[in-house]
Amino acid sequence: MPRADTTQPTRILVVLPSWVGDAVMATPALRLLRDRLPGAFIGALCRPGLDALLAGTNLIDEFHTQQPAGVMTPKHAAAKVRGRKYDAALLLTNSFSTALTARLAFIPRRVGYDRDGRGVLLTERLRPPKNPDGSWTITPAVNYYEHAAQAFLGDDPPPLSTAPLTRADRAPLILPDNAKLELACTEGDRARANATLASATVAPDQPFAILNPGGNNPAKRWPPERFSALADHLWQTHHLSALINGAPAEADLCRSIAAGASCDPAPVVLSDHDHSLAGLKALCERARLMVTNDTGPRHIAAAFGVPLVSLFGPTDARWTTIPCAREAVVLADPTLDPSESANDHPDRCAIEHITPERVQAAVEDVLN
Repeated sequence: MPRADTTQPTRILVVLPSWVGDAVMATPALRLLRDRLPGAFIGALCRPGLDALLAGTNLIDEFHTQQPAGVMTPKHAAAKVRGRKYDAALLLTNSFSTALTARLAFIPRRVGYDRDGRGVLLTERLRPPKNPDGSWTITPAVNYYEHAAQAFLGDDPPPLSTAPLTRADRAPLILPDNAKLELACTEGDRARANATLASATVAPDQPFAILNPGGNNPAKRWPPERFSALADHLWQTHHLSALINGAPAEADLCRSIAAGASCDPAPVVLSDHDHSLAGLKALCERARLMVTNDTGPRHIAAAFGVPLVSLFGPTDARWTTIPCAREAVVLADPTLDPSESANDHPDRCAIEHITPERVQAAVEDVLN
């Protein structure tokens, strides 16, 4: 139901999700706020790095960054935002600590999902969807964030996750027809990307694909030797150089993939060339293709309309269904009944079951 008080706020704090991919999946909700409240001041509380990710858009007027620092994090974060005198907060996070931050910042209206025991800290509690057995209902994150933004604006949003799950690779999206993931590049981002390519001796006019072999869970990582073979295939078949992207902690993984490829020129390991998240945006803007595990750069590429091949093993792809016209979602077990979740079948849905031939076929589909 819409809230009784329809007075719209003029100073809004949005508490952004912590993960890169989730922050990108929140951009349709941020766009809804910006378009519906064009005169409002919108601040964002986020982890360092997400400010660079969203830089260049007009979605956020000011970023307040806070690195998690244990039990004192809510106090420190509240001190950063309190002086802005926000009159409302939209929490796109699920944690108790972020709700406590909004309360300690003396923000009078606090809207978020009633999870993690934080309902007492919220002035408006949104109900997250659950199955009859108490487990969480598979709900695409973009729907989750959009629903919260609509409720914040006083709308009467449609219920989450009422449509039946008829496919194993994607769930229905409850979004406006024109909704999309949204990022932008600054000139500084592009200069950073140009410097990376120059350092790696990649010619300015050389087309390239980005391979993203990492992931926060090793079980989500397609075997590195298959990425090596894919780099060779992309060069031989499409004359695409391979740029291998990964977090600093994944540098050895990326180097092993480059070393395992036989193509000339050899794949470029981006972390060896002073690569950054801001630079990755500008590289995605120019990429012809990305092949990726279930991890944040997938969503960055989607925001720039890059043809995508996304590999899913023991995590259910429907949690992260995104509005993307040129994406092939490759499941470890495409025969799993849509009523079940891949998360519950780690052996059956092990990512090693994805063959190189299926990935190559998906590449052909999205490129053609």
